[in-house]
Parts: sequence; C-alpha cells; structure tokens
Amino acid sequence: MRRIAPLAALAALIVAVPVVIAQNAPTVPGAPDKARVAAGTYAADAGHTMVVWEVDHFGFSKYTGIFGEVTGTLVIDPANPAAARVDVTIPVAKVTTASSGLTGHLLRAGKDGAKPDFFGPVPADAKFVSTSVVLDDDGDEAKVTGNLTLNGVTKAVTLDVDFHGAGTNPYNKKATVGFEAETTIRRSDFGIAYGIPAVSDAVELEIHAAFEKQ
Repeated sequence: MRRIAPLAALAALIVAVPVVIAQNAPTVPGAPDKARVAAGTYAADAGHTMVVWEVDHFGFSKYTGIFGEVTGTLVIDPANPAAARVDVTIPVAKVTTASSGLTGHLLRAGKDGAKPDFFGPVPADAKFVSTSVVLDDDGDEAKVTGNLTLNGVTKAVTLDVDFHGAGTNPYNKKATVGFEAETTIRRSDFGIAYGIPAVSDAVELEIHAAFEKQ
C-alpha cells in the first residue's frame, strides 16, 4: 500500500511533463497561413533575401553561387493577389562564391580591352519587374512573369513561386511575408557565353525572399 502513492505521483508527473513542455515551447513567428498577409507595400529584407544560382561544371558537379543584399518592393492585397507587383534590384557586383578565384574571374575586366568573360569589374545591377501574376486554385502558388534585366539585356522570365509564410517579425514588429521561387535562364541570352558548354548555358535560379511591410 505504501508504494501506491509514489507510483501515482510518478504517473502524474509523466502525464504533466509533456504538457508543461508544450506550453513553454518556443514558437516560430511566421507560418504558411494566407490569412496572416496584410495588404500594403513591402520592402525587401536585404539581409534575408537572396538569389542562388547553379550551373553544371564540366559535367562533373553542380556549382552554386549567391547574389545577396537584394532590395526592392512588393505591393500585395490578399483580396486581389493576382494584382500583386514586385520590383527588385540584385547587386551583381556583390556576387558570392566558395572560390575567391572564381569570384575574381566573374568580376574581372576583359583582357587587353576585350569584353569581360562574365560581368566585369563594374557590373550594372540586375533587375526584375513583374508584369503578371497567375495563381493556382489554392492561392499559395503562382507563376509570376516579368522582365529580367541582366548584363544590359532584358528578357521575359517566368518564376514558379511558392508562398512560404507570413507573420510579425519579433525584432522590429513589422508584418513580414516570405516566398520561394525557381526558374531557369540561359546565360547566353544575356550575353554571357564564356565556357559554354563545359560550364552549362542553363542557369538554375532559386530565390528566397522576405518582405517587410512599410
């Protein structure tokens, strides 16, 4: 009989601990809930928005680099999401790779006054301006078509966009929305043909973007 009370107490503790842990568990500010998206004009969070690019190198491996510090705006109204507009600028001069030699080559001037192999030492910023938004039936995926200007050339590009999440940034108290997008371009279309086909003409782009309400 004396053992019943300790066993009952232990059982109660086992039941209570998960409840206490759940009540004190940290929460994530953002969630993939469209109801959290507030209408208005948003600015790109430059510290958390990036364009990841990937090419095939010699048929041996994929090679990846990043364009960061993206700036720009998103105008969105949950009542009419197809009317959303995005206008972003990508600083090509701040390209990052895992190889200092490659980064230097991407930004190197052409030899003896010739055209640079890639972007050159003072490349113009790239820019994407949307022209249309077509949503799927669920409203959490869209095809966003727009004009991409890169290396002085402008071409129409369509992004496959997924809604990632929305909520309030706990540090600055700003309403924030986030998206992921993918597309593939051909760099030769933008006048960057060095090394083709050993280094692929096709460039896969993966975009991670956060926007804060202004």
